[in-house]
Amino acid sequence: MNEKHYQVVIVGGGISGAALFFELAKYSNAKSVCMLEKYDGLATLNSKGTSNSQTIHVGDIETNYTFEKAKITKRTAKMIEKFCLQYGLEEKIMFKHQKMALGVGEKEVEFITQRYEQFKEIFPYLELWDKETLKEKEPLLVYADKERTKERPEPIVAMGTDDQYTTVDFGEMTKELAKAGQNADESKTTDIFYNSEVDEIEKIGDKFKITTVNGTVYTADFVVTNAGAHSLYLAHKMGYGKHMGSLSMAGSFYITNDKYLNGKVYMVQNDKLPFAALHGDPDILCDGKTRFGPTALALLVLERYKGGKSFFQCLKTMNFDGNIVKIFWDLLKDSDIRNYVFKNFLFEVPGINKKLFVKDAQKIVPSLSTEDIEYAKGFGGVRPQVLNKDEQKLMLGEASINPGNGIIFNMTPSPGATSCLGNAERDIKVVCDYLNLEFDHEQFLADFTDAE
Repeated sequence: MNEKHYQVVIVGGGISGAALFFELAKYSNAKSVCMLEKYDGLATLNSKGTSNSQTIHVGDIETNYTFEKAKITKRTAKMIEKFCLQYGLEEKIMFKHQKMALGVGEKEVEFITQRYEQFKEIFPYLELWDKETLKEKEPLLVYADKERTKERPEPIVAMGTDDQYTTVDFGEMTKELAKAGQNADESKTTDIFYNSEVDEIEKIGDKFKITTVNGTVYTADFVVTNAGAHSLYLAHKMGYGKHMGSLSMAGSFYITNDKYLNGKVYMVQNDKLPFAALHGDPDILCDGKTRFGPTALALLVLERYKGGKSFFQCLKTMNFDGNIVKIFWDLLKDSDIRNYVFKNFLFEVPGINKKLFVKDAQKIVPSLSTEDIEYAKGFGGVRPQVLNKDEQKLMLGEASINPGNGIIFNMTPSPGATSCLGNAERDIKVVCDYLNLEFDHEQFLADFTDAE
């Protein structure tokens, strides 16, 4: 049999796979690493610049992050910045924008003010901006009309900063990580194969046999799947992670016909809603026009805009049974969540979608009208939200399955791109321990973290 053997095979050429590929090539003594990508290029799905909000999620303006989570995300977000600076990518794929979390109305103003007092311990650069300051920084947040003659009636306040790196084209960063991995050490084998969709992974003795849909076979001592919801699909095929199902949440965006915001404006998260609150971002791929979103729509696909067999794989990966029904029932019996789900469905319906969406976006820019925005066709991706059947609840954030026998399955919805180098740091330790390889953690920390 014509097999290609590697010490480590990574399944999935998005930013999470590329980050691990880079770290193994540069910071370990692994001699052969391979990355298998389903499509004909890297980052064609959720890592693509149009599929996400291009935000480095630090935890300073994301109001659904706890104090403890913000400490962790601050560390991994700094790694994104350090990589881009190390490879001279600032002002090419990484940019500085103003950013803020905006509170509208008395309750949210109080919330933002209290949060600022607490979080400035972790983020000393944060400032608290009142309405007068916001007139200078983001005037369209303050005025109720386009002529800027009338102020919005509600009290507003924001916590923010205007001197931090905030924005990355994660699609381009994926390619830079892969290139840096392949250039790290010429004595190593660092292969990337495209059009190589993995169909099956089997453990045979102490090796893994990986078969692609076109019949090519690879073997590996260790396998890491960083393939979004497909990771869970492949885990289920091997009998792992049966206590998990996957709910595919699609996020769509609307884009303005002009520049409406100078920087990123995030809203206060409703604790009852498990998905991201609406935000406005300057889109670096659309000449700085403002992109509003995301919406949150449950779709029966594992991939957006790709069609094909993704529908059937999604049904299998949902792992449907009474526990899944119970999770959905518990979510939908709450009127806030039920109304949210229904409204997000209507955001996709031509004819009424713009009018409905503008009402939400006016919480950020009160003077916004339907003539100012259009549905961003082809933008947005699908995030696998893991359903824990044992606990009968929706798990937010990332999930990883590690049976301890030389294979790891990772699902990394937002903020997966921001934490890609930190997640790879976690996984490279497991890989090196299992294969008795060395990981130069000291050099990695010197390159990617601030001295405490």
